[in-house]
This record gives sequence, C-alpha cells and structure tokens, in this order.
Amino acid sequence: MLTPAQLRAARALVGWSREKLAEASGVIANTIRNFENGVSDPKQSTLLAWRRALSKAGVEFIDDGSDGKGPGVRLKDKGNG
Repeated sequence: MLTPAQLRAARALVGWSREKLAEASGVIANTIRNFENGVSDPKQSTLLAWRRALSKAGVEFIDDGSDGKGPGVRLKDKGNG
C-alpha cells in the first residue's frame, strides 16, 4: 500500500519535511521517521492518512502494477485533476 521509499520520495516531490507531513496528516513526525527508516510497521489508518495528505498536496501514488516497474510516486498532471 505504501513503502518507506514512496513516502520519502513523495515528501521530496512536494518539499515537505517530516514535521510538515505530521501537521498535514495528524501523525507525529517520530512515527514518520520510524517508518521511513524501516523500524516500524504502522497501522493501515496511518498509511492512509499520509497518502491522503500527500495526495492533496499533488502527489500521485503508483502501486505495484502490471507494468512490472514496482511502486513509485509522481506529481499529478494538473490538467487532469
């Protein structure tokens, strides 16, 4: 659903610190750091909170699809929503 690498990359795309994501998602920055460093496995509700906050900021999450390229992130095309 969300990998630590995707979360780091998504934050980088929109120029967000862990503190900014914490503010936008309601999840403390320490929890973000622990997940990004592979120390914790947060609840699904936490992962969804991060995805929602970053999606609102313009990030599109690419799940591990049929293209075989694996999960990733990109900025949403402003012309298509």
